[in-house]
Amino acid sequence: VVRSMGNSTSRLYSALAKTLSSSAVSQHQDCLEQPDSARLDPIDPKDLLEECQIVLQKRPPRFQRDFVDLKKNAVSNHRPIRVMQWNILAQALGEGKDNFVQCPMEALKWEERKCLILEEILAYKPDILCLQEVDHYFDTFEPLLSRLGYQCTFFPKPWSPCLDVERNNGPDGCALFFLKDRFELINSANIRLTAMKLKTNQVAIAQTLKCNETGRLFCIAVTHLKARTGWERFRSAQGCDLLQNLKNITQGAKIPLIICGDFNAEPTEEVYREFSNSSLNLNSAYKLLSPDGQSEPPYTTWKIRPSGECRHTLDYIWYSQHALNVNSALGLLTEEQIGPNRLPSFNYPSDHLSLVCDFSFNQDPDRLL
Repeated sequence: VVRSMGNSTSRLYSALAKTLSSSAVSQHQDCLEQPDSARLDPIDPKDLLEECQIVLQKRPPRFQRDFVDLKKNAVSNHRPIRVMQWNILAQALGEGKDNFVQCPMEALKWEERKCLILEEILAYKPDILCLQEVDHYFDTFEPLLSRLGYQCTFFPKPWSPCLDVERNNGPDGCALFFLKDRFELINSANIRLTAMKLKTNQVAIAQTLKCNETGRLFCIAVTHLKARTGWERFRSAQGCDLLQNLKNITQGAKIPLIICGDFNAEPTEEVYREFSNSSLNLNSAYKLLSPDGQSEPPYTTWKIRPSGECRHTLDYIWYSQHALNVNSALGLLTEEQIGPNRLPSFNYPSDHLSLVCDFSFNQDPDRLL
């Protein structure tokens, strides 16, 4: 039963419905070109959320996750900057390659899974959104999020595994979105990562933004490193290349930095140590949820494949600890919430959990730019 909708909502519903059937869009788009959705009417996020909930009414409700307050009596005189990191699971991979043996194909239908992804984004209202495995950028995320007030950037992988899947929706890649009324774009770089001097299939986007409220500059980066066991040295080389690029962009950390990514690396890996020990003075925000502030969460992805159960910590939000404070971080789903069949599921659209943090600038005047 579909609830009755007001006029504005029914117009929106047709916009949402349109995004279901336009998979041809990306086949004819130069992936780096920005389609002009600015001419489209703005969307009220509440209306879009209601639309998503109508599509999802046969599914179980969203899980409750709470923010953990991490402020150490720090006084901030500006609104915090909310950053969301999420590998949303490419549709072509979810349906065609990833073999989630306990997840019914029904749960992966794009029409509904798309609404679960949007619902998660709308629930946490990030100022900056960093996504990996985006393969519905041109027909879904760019048209809708630009109408919600975000500036949108997409950088696809040169050889996306999505292209091997029949009836795919184009390549997957990294996408970065920020609210135009909060930030001004100063500089943007699409980075194709190298390893051992060779160009690789992994990418990053790094953007220098100016916070309109404080006038402070900071750099936000999103990346997705090479997957799979046996590629540890390769990931390490990619990490070194990304850090070198970010050193140049931030003038050696003069500009504060936030890096979001699916690193495909546990905290025991060399690439994790490179980021921890970098001259950019980075810390991993989600460590702050642990009792001693020193250990990462027990998992950020949890799935069952034919080879068995995979429970790993692979996703991170790194930040310049001299220049930024983490005010709060979103708690993870519990094992009980995730359930015995793990992720993705009818409840949750991806095999990776979203990470969300609220940042504020340090008030140390020596660090003002």
